[in-house]
Amino acid sequence: MHAAAQEAVTPGGSDALIARRIAAGDREALRQLMRRHNQALFRVARSILKDDAEAEDAVQEAYLLAYGALGDFRGEAKLSTWLTRITVNESIARARKRKRSAEVIQLGGDSPSGMAATAAHSDLHAPEQPEQDALRAETRRLLERNIAALPDAFRTVFVMRALEEMSVDETAAVLGIPVSTVRTRFFRARGMLREALARDIDFACEDVFSFAGARCDRIVAGVLSRLAVALPGA
Repeated sequence: MHAAAQEAVTPGGSDALIARRIAAGDREALRQLMRRHNQALFRVARSILKDDAEAEDAVQEAYLLAYGALGDFRGEAKLSTWLTRITVNESIARARKRKRSAEVIQLGGDSPSGMAATAAHSDLHAPEQPEQDALRAETRRLLERNIAALPDAFRTVFVMRALEEMSVDETAAVLGIPVSTVRTRFFRARGMLREALARDIDFACEDVFSFAGARCDRIVAGVLSRLAVALPGA
């Protein structure tokens, strides 16, 4: 790897330094940054859009928006938080456009209108003592379905806190809601999932919405391709 790119993606490097190198046209640094954050951003986008293809598109668009603003990034917030916020905004905008004639997703709303949908999954039965791999795969599928069935506001908080292990403060900052609301929604989301699954929800969290290499490659290739067209001389 080029020395500049390696410095840009080194964990010890500052977010502001990484942003400056990418803004200066270091495409390898951008590539590495995307591979570092792709899964987290995809999970957040999918928690809002509930569709793999739309989530991929939202993440690509978020990267392009971020790329255009990286020159102004000063490191007041973590780069990961900044990228997540852009992804959340892009995903909400897409959800609103898609559902213009229906009810718009309101992340700020507290009414758990989707509880009935979650309860509908409460009679899902676990397999009868299968092999460990099969059990884990089935648990992951059940968990994915029940996370998708959570009310919109609860689902995104759960994905950020449980799957991506974002802090309460970081989640609150990204979603623009009080810390107390993050805590309440996360607690209630876990309760709803426990009722639906009747098992330890943490068992398969690391595999939920697994991020296949092909999807990661598509996002990276898509962003770099669009940049090549928009900035042919860069």
